[in-house]
Amino acid sequence: MKWLAQSRQQQWTYNTWFTVSLVVILGFVMGGLNLAFAKTQDLPIHPNTKSQSKLVNLPNFTPIINRVGDAVVNISSTSSKVVHAGPQNPFPPNSPFHQFFRHFMSPGGPGGGQHHEKVTDLGSGFILSPNGYIVTAGHVVRHASHIVVTLTNHHAYPAKLVGLSVRYDTALLKINAHHLPTAPIGNSSHLKVGQWVLAVGAPFGFYNTVTQGVVSAVNRSLPHDDEYIPFIQSDVPINPGNSGGPLFNMKGQVVGINDQIYTNSGGYMGLSFSIPIDTVMHVVHDFKQHKPVQFGWLGVEVQDVSTQMAKALNLKEPVGALVASVAHNSPAAKAGVKPGDVIVTFNGKPVESVGQLPPMVGNTMPGTKVTIGILRNGKAKTLHATVGVLPQHGKGGGGSSAGGNISRLHIQIQALTSGEKKHLGIHHGVLVIGVGNGPAARAGISPGMAILDIAGKKVDSPKQFRHIVNNLPAGRSIAVRVREGHHTLFTAIRLPSNG
Repeated sequence: MKWLAQSRQQQWTYNTWFTVSLVVILGFVMGGLNLAFAKTQDLPIHPNTKSQSKLVNLPNFTPIINRVGDAVVNISSTSSKVVHAGPQNPFPPNSPFHQFFRHFMSPGGPGGGQHHEKVTDLGSGFILSPNGYIVTAGHVVRHASHIVVTLTNHHAYPAKLVGLSVRYDTALLKINAHHLPTAPIGNSSHLKVGQWVLAVGAPFGFYNTVTQGVVSAVNRSLPHDDEYIPFIQSDVPINPGNSGGPLFNMKGQVVGINDQIYTNSGGYMGLSFSIPIDTVMHVVHDFKQHKPVQFGWLGVEVQDVSTQMAKALNLKEPVGALVASVAHNSPAAKAGVKPGDVIVTFNGKPVESVGQLPPMVGNTMPGTKVTIGILRNGKAKTLHATVGVLPQHGKGGGGSSAGGNISRLHIQIQALTSGEKKHLGIHHGVLVIGVGNGPAARAGISPGMAILDIAGKKVDSPKQFRHIVNNLPAGRSIAVRVREGHHTLFTAIRLPSNG
């Protein structure tokens, strides 16, 4: 009982202290609330944002889009695609059964067939001049039979193909419009790694989409692509539909056209590649003047310099382009270049790797006098050369059968190499390397095709092809047999009455 009485007394004491403490705490709380309420009476209802400063200044691309956004266009191209029906050959080409079953699985064999299907592709471009010249990537309109250009004001115009270069993957279009907004042309040689760049296009058909990034590398050569394009690499998000659209610098100038991405999924993976605008304009000027596109040529075969090769050549480091062979009577041969020389500079610009030399030479105007810095047996030497014209069939050679411009059809052709014939599975023909607005384009002939026969006559050389075309009658449809990839088909060319 004593313990219980003491416990009750302690409990009363605790209750008393608890009550007193609670009253004191409530007093403080209410006082604090009154004070806070009193202070809030002095606060403005709307905060003064003008007095707040940004903690981090990020780039604002709005002025660029406001100034040049209307010069970007959407391009829709329609082409005819060959669709094969019937069973496919289940055996690989190197199988002994592949040849046996080829007849039964071929388009003309039993159970086979083919038909043409219309395919529409989307791309982008930009307006070069107020009177309707438009630049885009060559592959956007390469096989197109019908091209439509849509402006940002939603006005659509049919476009004519003025010229297309497969080697530079560049095309020039023309629409019947005037007083158009234009995109100013910059200088891609001034680009530096780390600079901000902006892409505008229609990825997946979402028109006038703006994406941004930085220049990751310049003068980038890509495997399996033409060696004459010194690509701009960036991390700008580019997807299907962006092709042909402009790449802007922070001055709002076009420094490239967006061309391709490196991907395993078909979508953007952080690596985008654009054709430098300096390279693009090199061929655009020729297109506008209806001249065949010419490339600079030295006449050397070069390879990379490995670490072991650098030691063998008494070089301090593995840099430059090692000359493996020199074409007879070429500009390089006349300048004194020899196999085993390592080219380290071209026209005053350093050549650090083998991939840098071809675009330097190819983009140099034929007839230009240049200096070539070489290392021979470890010793530096300077040679002087005059850049020649790249022969039409790619390496060396030349002559009347090399090819050139067939003005009556508005196409450019060249002789087929043995490797190209083997790849296409043919033994004769000429290769189409450029198509302008004319009879050939209207017939669906595009760069990359091989013309096998025309008017029932087999084509063996560019010289013979030119002779046949010059004697074709005007105002009549002429049958032409072409090879595209591994498919052969006929098309009809109709020469104009004044042709």
